[in-house]
Amino acid sequence: MPETRVQIPAAPPKFAKVMVMFKYTRFEKARVVGARALQIAMGAPVLIEVPQGITPLEAAILEFEKGVIPITVIRPTS
Repeated sequence: MPETRVQIPAAPPKFAKVMVMFKYTRFEKARVVGARALQIAMGAPVLIEVPQGITPLEAAILEFEKGVIPITVIRPTS
């Protein structure tokens, strides 16, 4: 199975085809949410309003559900 890369926002590489996909695989979702939860745990600002006392993982899941996570998934083209 080809490796799925997760890229933190910046301009996408010029050599990669960027596909806008709204349906992520469970593996992509886990990777994106986990990466965002780590960012939040390390002090990154949360991009949505969240209740007081929420864990970084719960905040990342809420961001994912609202579609505001600033991480791009690039799938290899064959």
